[in-house]
Amino acid sequence: MKLISWNVNGVRAVQKKGFQEWFRGHGADVVCLQETKAHKEQLDETVTHLPGYESYWCSGEKKGYSGVATYVRQKPLATKYGFGVPEFDREGRVLITTFTEFDLYNIYFPNGKRDQLRLDYKLGFYEAILDHWQQERKKGKSLVICGDYNTAHHEIDLARPKDNEKISGFLKIERDWMDKIVELGYVDSFRIFNQQPGHYSWWDQLTRARERNTGWRIDYFFVTEELRKRVTNGWISPEVMGSDHCPVGLEICY
Repeated sequence: MKLISWNVNGVRAVQKKGFQEWFRGHGADVVCLQETKAHKEQLDETVTHLPGYESYWCSGEKKGYSGVATYVRQKPLATKYGFGVPEFDREGRVLITTFTEFDLYNIYFPNGKRDQLRLDYKLGFYEAILDHWQQERKKGKSLVICGDYNTAHHEIDLARPKDNEKISGFLKIERDWMDKIVELGYVDSFRIFNQQPGHYSWWDQLTRARERNTGWRIDYFFVTEELRKRVTNGWISPEVMGSDHCPVGLEICY
């Protein structure tokens, strides 16, 4: 099973930059998009009804903001919009699809850079979603969790760690939460296969950072520990343009 996750920074914008051509060529069983910035009714069928796939769209109360979408070849057993916490669900950040082998979480985690209020919101989201995951694991569920986490975990995960120690996205308190999920048995699938620096998934467009590969790795597929042995590949696709993020991928075998 091949899965791809991509923060498209506006699905209507990326639609004009070759999205359909990319979609036809990726060969994935599941594609998760974040920061779609659109409600499904605002889109035409060239985006919502791609041949061979069903799509599910989760949007927030505010139009043109946030939002996630999941495309699947195989219809899931169940679909859930949000995770049951109104404070966070109203922003349209979480879409859960249930398959026989695992629950897939497509998440656009909050960004904390704007101000202290948004940082507090982000940290509150982190704790609430982790509590939810832990409750699901107690029920015996295996989880695959993809999306834009909006935090680089280790110094290896961004080009200029020292310059960004006081910037949201690389604050110690945010990285401590990443440490916590690893300690609780969530596995960063990309790092199973690649321990090298220089692999990023987001670049600042204003400074043309992508040209210099001065980036951050903030898009991930985490899997619960029992799925580690099933993971056969994890990758990043920086050659795919159209957004300030690039797609990341996971292959899991059954």
